[in-house]
Amino acid sequence: MTSDIRFLHRENAVFASSPGGMLSLRVDDETYPVVYLHCSFPHSEPERYISVRLPDDKEVGMIRSLSDFGGQTAELLREHIRIRYFAPAILSIKSIREEFGYSFWEAETTAGTCRFTVRSGGGNVKTVTDKKLLITDVSGNRFVIEDIGKLSDREYRLVEMCM
Repeated sequence: MTSDIRFLHRENAVFASSPGGMLSLRVDDETYPVVYLHCSFPHSEPERYISVRLPDDKEVGMIRSLSDFGGQTAELLREHIRIRYFAPAILSIKSIREEFGYSFWEAETTAGTCRFTVRSGGGNVKTVTDKKLLITDVSGNRFVIEDIGKLSDREYRLVEMCM
């Protein structure tokens, strides 16, 4: 059984922002007051193969590339992707200490100084590309280290004990 994917592009889909800041979609003759964007490859290809879904997770269609849309629409979609995948980048690590199955981090990030707790094990510190690490804290907040090769030796050793 094959599944038919409806590809969305500027000729068949109109995205808009609602007064409450939600993303809406009109595609062909159908209107969807609220849709969400889910990137198939959020770390390596955030602007390609984006699933557009309803709140019940039913897929409305797929965007092959944001370049299939004009400037303002592409920018609106980028903003919703940035919100959904918000993850401050860790610029430097001040300290990481482990205790009772948790690691307690203090880091300088693109969102300022952050202190957060990560549960040990379970893939909460994982590589997502050959250089990039994704860290998920106990509250579900995400942080990234864009290039582990740019960490100092001390920072690398601290992170390595959490991997």
